[in-house]
Amino acid sequence: MKTFFFILMLIAMVVTLGVLATGIIGMARGGEFNAKYGNKLMRARVIAQGCALVLFALAVLVGSQD
Repeated sequence: MKTFFFILMLIAMVVTLGVLATGIIGMARGGEFNAKYGNKLMRARVIAQGCALVLFALAVLVGSQD
């Protein structure tokens, strides 16, 4: 079970990194893409980061019960 949460946490962290990188590149380029998707990417990053933190807390909780 601990491995399951660890893998999910890694996936959430990679998703967070991907959304963050897309947002930074879009902001650096500016233009229509940034105007259209900038706020959506910020929200998606916050949600993905929150999921990663929740999964981290669950992994620590499950790991401490062994």
